[in-house]
Amino acid sequence: MKFDTIGRVTKALIVSLALGLGATACSRDFTLAYLYVTTAKSNPGLINAYNIDYQSGALLPIADSPIPSGGKNPVAVIAAPNGKYLYVIHRDDSSVVEFAIGTDGKLYAQHTYNVQGTFPTAAAIDPTGNFLYVTSLYQPGYTTANPGPGNITIFPISQTDNTLGTPVANGSLAYFPIGYNPVSIAQSPVLTSTPSSQRYLYVIDQETAASPTILGFVVPVKSATSGTTTVYAPTGPITPTSATSIVTPTGGKTVATGTNVGVTPSALAISPVGSFLYVTDQAQNEIFAYTLGAGGLITPLPSSPFSTGLYPVNITIDPRGEYLYTANYSANTVSAYAINTATGALSASSGSATTTVGPGPTCIAIESARGIYLYTSNALDNTVTGEQLDPHNGGLKAIQNSPFTASGLPTCTVAVANGSHPTQALDN
Repeated sequence: MKFDTIGRVTKALIVSLALGLGATACSRDFTLAYLYVTTAKSNPGLINAYNIDYQSGALLPIADSPIPSGGKNPVAVIAAPNGKYLYVIHRDDSSVVEFAIGTDGKLYAQHTYNVQGTFPTAAAIDPTGNFLYVTSLYQPGYTTANPGPGNITIFPISQTDNTLGTPVANGSLAYFPIGYNPVSIAQSPVLTSTPSSQRYLYVIDQETAASPTILGFVVPVKSATSGTTTVYAPTGPITPTSATSIVTPTGGKTVATGTNVGVTPSALAISPVGSFLYVTDQAQNEIFAYTLGAGGLITPLPSSPFSTGLYPVNITIDPRGEYLYTANYSANTVSAYAINTATGALSASSGSATTTVGPGPTCIAIESARGIYLYTSNALDNTVTGEQLDPHNGGLKAIQNSPFTASGLPTCTVAVANGSHPTQALDN
């Protein structure tokens, strides 16, 4: 079903280069990118929208912000690769709400979709923009009163208007069974230098009565030629990788089992070069690191695990693939690491290994236009912390006027490049 559009104001925020941005800018205005922060205290939830200043990284609320998120308890937000659409995942009404992003950064609600099962927890989008993957706590037929394993709903995305289609079928099912308590999901990136007929999707199952696992799935792809560029796009259903198997435990509940990891894994990230996978463990305050091999097989690094701050709940890697950051919820910090791009090993950033942010950081976003501004959503004081990333050592320093005010109980955040700025025109 459709939502009415919100706040149809068409005047774009355009500032002349003649006002002082000068030759250093790669755009017609001061807005480098947009930052969106979901908050869960109100019902429905809210989305705070901000302009990111090109020169300073400071946040300026966009007119009409905050706006309703269209559902109860938004827990995840993800942007389409084309930067024109946003998807907000709502836990309490098991829905995905699609928003169009205006040229001025304003959001316009488009459609609402129901996931298969209940209580969605995380989402990933195919780098080519063909599929949205949403993990849920329970498969259809299970509830908090009758708990069972989780699942993945796979929505095909229209390449015309980014609407979501009917979930991809898995035999007689409209979902893909996984294990208990899935909390994070990510897909390997598109690597034009080494195209493959397969890509890989990974899910963390925290589990309850068994050891936590990383699940691996194959995403089949096919090639198509657009002009002189060969594009490899996903074609359909996922299947377990050579590193996983399908089992049928007691009660006939089909789940996937995979590689054991830590005690309470909380989030995962894949390097932009597609060679390494990293998983935070919120119980042991560590990062487990793996190499990605043929068939999607993951192999632990000999030097893994690596220490983090207290209770890491989120992880991200900068667009260059050189630095990794964790949001440490109970320490109110971000840990910064340099990635050895040859081996995947982590070492503390020589710039600032630990940076204090707002209380209870839940999510980290790095804008992709310059790749030098990092933001955390802070659940315990309703703020967003802004930091500037030093591309030479990965260190962080506070952005002027940070922290920035947000609505109640921020849950996650995502940055989208302003269309007038080239994505990943990275500064050195």
